[in-house]
Amino acid sequence: MAVVKKETRVTYGETLVELGKENEKIVVMDADLSGSTKTATFKKAFPERFFNAGIAEGNMVGVAAGLAASGYTVFVSSFAMFASGRAFEQIRNAAAHPNLNVKVCASHAGITVGPDGATHQCLEDIGIMRTIPNMTVINPADAVEAKLAIRAAAKIDGPVYMRFGRSAVPVVFDENNYQFEIGKGALLRDGKDVTIVASGITVEMALNAADTLAEKGVEARVINMATIKPIDKDILVKASKETGAIVTAEEHNIIGGLGSAVCEALSEEAPCIVERVGIRDTFGRSGSVDELLECYDLTPAEIVKRAEMAMKKAGK
Repeated sequence: MAVVKKETRVTYGETLVELGKENEKIVVMDADLSGSTKTATFKKAFPERFFNAGIAEGNMVGVAAGLAASGYTVFVSSFAMFASGRAFEQIRNAAAHPNLNVKVCASHAGITVGPDGATHQCLEDIGIMRTIPNMTVINPADAVEAKLAIRAAAKIDGPVYMRFGRSAVPVVFDENNYQFEIGKGALLRDGKDVTIVASGITVEMALNAADTLAEKGVEARVINMATIKPIDKDILVKASKETGAIVTAEEHNIIGGLGSAVCEALSEEAPCIVERVGIRDTFGRSGSVDELLECYDLTPAEIVKRAEMAMKKAGK
């Protein structure tokens, strides 16, 4: 059976239109990238509730905060590099400090931006955003989870940072039975020997790695940690106590992202060996998506390797 792929940014545009039909208080803003972020879909459906701020991300968030203070739920969009970088001060001071309904939805995150290269491959955004008080940080794995996460973000009070990719990614979940809840990890596969905690595009890799480990007689538990903040400490502590070894996998710098969040949560209650798969504190480079994933060891094979290392260190 052919693997179905879809860009999470496309799902973002589609879901915004659905929300716009349901709630007249939904407003969308973009920083002159609506064709790429797919907010142009909302613009076409609701031109009176769409605002292009131009290449002025900070100003966009400031205006969004004003609209949110007036009772609107505002989705602001740009590339992850610009949303988390250029607009950091306004996100912190104008949106998060007063705990307003500004949903920062950033596309083109990670190295899978591909040929655009290091300047546009944002590998630090999750680390930046999760340090901001009141901020919820979500990194959906596929189009199904992205739709559910966008809808969940629209319902909660306060700012949200959500990450989408440029490239089409495999659809992992069944839209008929998958459930998403902010702040909860999802147990996708149980196992007693090692736990793989993944988010975003690495969730599919984690499942593939678990298949390979099973062929070697290793039972790997797989957890999808779509919400990086607030992180599900309970599911992590349980995994640590029951498997004794954890591997994290993320399309992000291993400093500040999912791996760091997992280590912080476990160090307080249930320390164990943690191996991290991700970008190892370096910038990206230009290349095809497949070339870059291999270059930076974002592969199922690397997850398998790290799982075996974690188990060895744990004396298993």
